Amino acid sequence: MKPADFRRIALSLEGAEEGSHMGVADFRVGGSIFATLAHQKQGYGNLMLTPEIQAEFVEENPDVFLPIAGGWGRMGATHIRLAKTNLDPLTGALRTAWKLRVDKNARTARKKAKSPRNNRLS
Repeated sequence: MKPADFRRIALSLEGAEEGSHMGVADFRVGGSIFATLAHQKQGYGNLMLTPEIQAEFVEENPDVFLPIAGGWGRMGATHIRLAKTNLDPLTGALRTAWKLRVDKNARTARKKAKSPRNNRLS
């Protein structure tokens, strides 16, 4: 797979938009990043996963998935080796990252709606 495939699949997900973060392509839903092409020159796409889901992906397919080095990787940021994957794993991984972000956005919106600050009378 190529960066263009990563981009096409990411943008096919409902509500996904391409943006830019620090000069590189990112993919957002509800204004929040779920994937990037920050390391495309090294042959990677990047996925924003949870540490638990990252561990499952890496265990299942260590030739394709690996944690990003450092703190981001410990928080679940994961490389996907584009040259070593195909359509199904790439689509599944991007859909997983997208769904995690959609769910997190919904939880954040509910918390904000319940906040005492938002319930005060003006």
